Amino acid sequence: METSRIALPIGTALDRFIKNNQDQFQYTSGELSQLLRDIALASKVVNREINKAGLIDIMGAMGSQNTGGEQQQKLDVLANIRFTRALTKGGEACALISEETESYVDLNNQGKYVIAIDPLDGSSNIDVNVSILIRHDSDFKTKSAQFLCD
Repeated sequence: METSRIALPIGTALDRFIKNNQDQFQYTSGELSQLLRDIALASKVVNREINKAGLIDIMGAMGSQNTGGEQQQKLDVLANIRFTRALTKGGEACALISEETESYVDLNNQGKYVIAIDPLDGSSNIDVNVSILIRHDSDFKTKSAQFLCD
């Protein structure tokens, strides 16, 4: 048995990393930390759905196009719903801009962040076993967030 691989460190979980490092910033209020946790939760839920996609018939085309003009996949729609729900319940984001929707989604809360996301990039590659990913970006510019949240 190869002992060098057994003793490798396992890394740091996101929650632990946030907890250990947010005290280094004197003006932190925990909002960004919670937002990152909400995104992580949605990512885990989407990952679970992808792993069982072939078993519950959620692979394949949805029959519509996204804003990029690409064929929308069932998993795209599912991932978009999961991220929208997680960010709505989390309360730190006030709006979501998604490749899967025509316009921004007002999350109906008082959050300070606007999230731009492609919930499941490369979903059409799932049935041929090619890598997929979740891409997101937080818009920290107060004016754009204020515009969308007012």
